[in-house]
Amino acid sequence: MRFDDTIFALASAPGKAAVAMVRVSGPAAGMALCRLTDGELPPPRHAELCRLADPESGDEIDRVLVLWFPAPASYTGEDVAEFHVHGGRAVTAALLAALGALDGLRPAEAGEFSRRSFEHGKLDLTAAEGIADLVDAETEIQRRQALRQSGGALAELYEDWRLRLLKARALIESTIDFSDQELPSGVLEPVAPEISAIGAEIAVHLQDGGRGERLREGLQVVILGPVNAGKSSLINRLVGRDAAIVAAEAGTTRDVIEVRIDLFGWPLTIADTAGLRAATTGVEAEGVRRARARAAGADLKIVMLDGARWPSVCEETEALIDGDTLAVLNKCDLLSDKAEQAEIGGIPALKISCKTGEGLDSLLARITDFLEARYLPSASPVLTRARHRHALEKCLESLRRYDIDAGAELAAEELRLAADSLGRITGRSDIEQVLDIIFKDFCIGK
Repeated sequence: MRFDDTIFALASAPGKAAVAMVRVSGPAAGMALCRLTDGELPPPRHAELCRLADPESGDEIDRVLVLWFPAPASYTGEDVAEFHVHGGRAVTAALLAALGALDGLRPAEAGEFSRRSFEHGKLDLTAAEGIADLVDAETEIQRRQALRQSGGALAELYEDWRLRLLKARALIESTIDFSDQELPSGVLEPVAPEISAIGAEIAVHLQDGGRGERLREGLQVVILGPVNAGKSSLINRLVGRDAAIVAAEAGTTRDVIEVRIDLFGWPLTIADTAGLRAATTGVEAEGVRRARARAAGADLKIVMLDGARWPSVCEETEALIDGDTLAVLNKCDLLSDKAEQAEIGGIPALKISCKTGEGLDSLLARITDFLEARYLPSASPVLTRARHRHALEKCLESLRRYDIDAGAELAAEELRLAADSLGRITGRSDIEQVLDIIFKDFCIGK
């Protein structure tokens, strides 16, 4: 991918809107702004109202606000021009066509603005990923997590570990490269405690149950239970529309039906599943198998029973009860007094009625409490991608192999591998930093 040319693209959502924004980045951005406005560059970072015209035909395109961001004080670190135009399709199409006709300009590739920002040191890789997550965020909790990552919180944590490893490695390298010179006494004493501390911190960071990744992708909630318990009615109540077919006939739901919802900021994919029973047909048996498979990978299981049949509970349903389960007893209007203290598998059952809506607010509160207890973003930044986790695990492996008694060269190599693993997460890895630390912190060769 080249970075010596100039790119342009629509930076706002496509389609009709009140305002659209087109961004230009590269060495010819200033030229493009002057050609289209037939004027001089406006003061940096000041919006200026201009007449926008096609440089070839002279036809007016729109009356627009333009902004000029000279390098390096811009999003990409390059010269950047922004055109804020009226958001009609014809206006944006005309502007993009005019830009494309200028020498040295080309349409940007997907993600190229953020790629250039990374290449020019404006973003690290985790911040770039956070920006992508922020654009894709569908709920308030996803937005908060992505905003924190795009702001650099995750990078700061990883960079702190990496720099501490570089300093420890520099101490060891100093004993190798300058063994013939006088070094401070006890130069290696801080290394072992620091390696142990960093390893412990990374281990704790990894023991998060995949919270960040799960929030980013959306949490999986599965509704399970016997046939005709009201599972499809419940999912329709939760999403506020007829997402699943409801019928008196047993076994109506044969496949898994998924619906994505925003529940008080929580990104949920709710799955309605086939009723659990000894299936009589091949299709229904497959539906029951898929229901059990979805239960195995769910973040939360809602096990629903038919209040009209209480206290009858089939073994297949009771076997699904565990610590990640909410028990629900539907058709509470048909319950007898003996269901007053209803429990399923040792878990108190919440009594609701999908027909009248009774108890649904309590169920929503119970779901929210469950999610907050397990997945609420903590004060510390959380890893959000499998590549982060893989790199951290590699780093931890190197730290566990560290053994200064096996030789300074091998010990330094393990620290190099550990620091490089962290550097791959943020995109920062540079041998020159080790040399900088050596010559900055030690009076060697003076």
